[in-house]
Amino acid sequence: MEKITSFTIDHIRLQPGVYVSRRDRIGAETVTTFDLRMTSPNEEPVMNTAEVHTIEHLGATFLRNHPEYKDKTIYFGPMGCRTGFYLLLAGDYSSRDILPLVRQMYEFIRDYKGEVPGASPMDCGNYLDMNLSMANFLAKRYLDQVLYDIDDSRLVYPV
Repeated sequence: MEKITSFTIDHIRLQPGVYVSRRDRIGAETVTTFDLRMTSPNEEPVMNTAEVHTIEHLGATFLRNHPEYKDKTIYFGPMGCRTGFYLLLAGDYSSRDILPLVRQMYEFIRDYKGEVPGASPMDCGNYLDMNLSMANFLAKRYLDQVLYDIDDSRLVYPV
């Protein structure tokens, strides 16, 4: 059986960043999948499910309400390995193209206070598994350590 593309990335050399994971053609449209890698795989602890779940709720809420990207957002959700998130956008984009959007989203998550959107038994199947303070902390860390001063080595997968 052929390895899927995401399993061909060197996860030993991969560092936190914003990467184009793949581009798919669906009819006349292109869908770009981004790897928003927040932690260094196999080097540092993965994120716990509560903060991952909180970032997912806040990130999806931000994207689905964004004036420019709400109709282009196909999906935002966690990687199974809990080292980052996938963002799927309708359109052909580079990592650099979406940096302003990603920064805005993580600033929203960093600064968010109050009830997490969708964190109720009516809205979510695991609404109690949330950790807003850790989501705020991890968003700040990603902004400060990666997004605010990102260079090309964090925008293209290592070869």
